[in-house]
Amino acid sequence: MENRPHHRFARWIAPLATAVAVALVGTLGWAKATKAPKKRQNHPAASASAASVPRATATPKKRPRKQSTTRAATRKSAARGGLTSIVRSAERFVQEGDLAPSVSGGTCPSSMASIDSRYCVDKYEGSLFDMTHQVAWSSFDVVPEGVQVQAISAPGVYPTGYISGATAQNACRNAGKRLCSPVEWRKACYGPDNVLFGYAATRQAGRCNDRGRSPMQHFYPQVNVSWSLVGMVEMNDPQLNQLDGTLMKTGESSGCSNGYGLFDMVGNLHEWTSDPHGTFQGGYYLDTHINGDGCGYRTTAHEFTYHDYSTGFRCCADIVRPSSAVASPGLSAQPAPVSSSPAGQSTL
Repeated sequence: MENRPHHRFARWIAPLATAVAVALVGTLGWAKATKAPKKRQNHPAASASAASVPRATATPKKRPRKQSTTRAATRKSAARGGLTSIVRSAERFVQEGDLAPSVSGGTCPSSMASIDSRYCVDKYEGSLFDMTHQVAWSSFDVVPEGVQVQAISAPGVYPTGYISGATAQNACRNAGKRLCSPVEWRKACYGPDNVLFGYAATRQAGRCNDRGRSPMQHFYPQVNVSWSLVGMVEMNDPQLNQLDGTLMKTGESSGCSNGYGLFDMVGNLHEWTSDPHGTFQGGYYLDTHINGDGCGYRTTAHEFTYHDYSTGFRCCADIVRPSSAVASPGLSAQPAPVSSSPAGQSTL
């Protein structure tokens, strides 16, 4: 029989294939053993950053403080007047709300300003009346469960801090009003001239209460080491807003107003809006810049039930139509404002 080439080499092809396979397996095993370990995501730098964020020591839960919309999104919103139905934040969609159409001959109560005859806004940041005990509520205390409060808008009083969006919403409802939607709040803040700080297109030092001192660093210097060393109890300490150089009375910064006659919409206290996820705007006495400038300032990092010394509010209401102006406008009468001079005002 003819000896063909494949028959001639058949006796050494199988051993050769076996040797090659063994070599490949050995090479793969060596590569796996010597491969560099995967980089861990929780590296020291990330851990240090996380440790600098304050943690809540009691309910309600709060997310990391001062986390908000991206700066680019804030600038874009401010550039177009912020009048959009929905704006995407770094975490979620903010329920912006809508602007009502103008009502010819529409009016507002004397304590509120008309925003182009579309809706009404309190002229001053809100303070509270304790409906349960029929006394003025301290502007420096958290409202406990079971106490019903009513919103007041008046000049020359300390506005209420330490308030959650949910409590502010109920206070406005008890006054026949409501929390402003985010879009309503910004429209009112920009003023009829549609400028970033309400009074002007650029910040003017001294116009608003926006460069105060830090009460947390004063009373709780451990925050200079880490914000994880304080929690909700410390962040709601009544003495924080009673420290000199912090909170100011409503209208005390007389230049911090706009053409609508609204005061302190930039600085003094953050102001809750009706976004149910939790959004407050305008900055406070330490900052009107980190989460956007002036009227474009917006913080979305907290639940609607969150509160600390920096959180305040003001109310909105529907415009009163001419046909109902003679009848009741649907707004509760405000209790007489009480000057809330802080007891034990610190002079340090």
